[in-house]
Amino acid sequence: MNRFGKGLLVFALVVVVAMAFRVSWNALRDVARAIGADSTAALLYPFVVDGLMALALVATLVLTDRADKRFALRVLAAYTIASLVLNYVHGLVPELHGGSIDWGRLADWNPANWALVLLATSLPVGSIYFGSDLVAKVLHHRPIEPAPTAESVDTSINRSTADLEESTPAPLPATETPATLPAPVVVDLEKEIEPASVGAVAAESVRPRRATGRVPDVARSSRPVRTADELLAEARSATADWSLEELTAEGIRKAVRTSPAKARVLRETLRAERAADNAVTDAHQSDENVLAEAAA
Repeated sequence: MNRFGKGLLVFALVVVVAMAFRVSWNALRDVARAIGADSTAALLYPFVVDGLMALALVATLVLTDRADKRFALRVLAAYTIASLVLNYVHGLVPELHGGSIDWGRLADWNPANWALVLLATSLPVGSIYFGSDLVAKVLHHRPIEPAPTAESVDTSINRSTADLEESTPAPLPATETPATLPAPVVVDLEKEIEPASVGAVAAESVRPRRATGRVPDVARSSRPVRTADELLAEARSATADWSLEELTAEGIRKAVRTSPAKARVLRETLRAERAADNAVTDAHQSDENVLAEAAA
């Protein structure tokens, strides 16, 4: 609905409410005179009852908290029922129309008359209390801020670089997969190989390393460095009674206490020697078999 349609609808609502108030105003004024109000108080009495109804309706539309909105709706419902009861009594008692009714009499039955007088006299006091509470809730009300829409997000993204608080980082270049694998590294047994350190990347740092002094003798290893021949001889002695399946790099490394790279080289060397020995043994065995067959 456009703005003109909404304005027309609100104007029609105001006209209907004004006419309904004029009809209710006549009955509430006569009831106020019946409970002892003077002419001025009787003239203002309808504004106290129906006016609080309008205030409660506005508070219901403004407040967003569920508890506050429920309280405003209860006040609106209570005063609507009270106004309806007083208008109903005004229609049942013809004496209220002419103003010649006995002071304080709204019904012939005493309990009903007491209840109606209590209702009519308590409405102004209730208007003061409930009206003040509703106005305080409206004044202290904080509307809920709407969530940012996709349009605002797109606007912040499309801003120029000078408007942004922080510069947008450049995208990282994609890592290219090498076409071929690097050549295998040849391990030399003559050179002591140390295990790969976790901080290998840090060793490639551009910042130069600080020069260190001479390592004290206490911090040096007391174990002498073994040559390749000594290491191979020790491995042969330790694995002499091992089978070919037990001849693994991990087992050799634990037996001779060397690095994994040297252990793999020792494993291949020992397996090659075992294969050569087996080939020689098979050759001798076949020659013996041939000589035995010839002699037979």
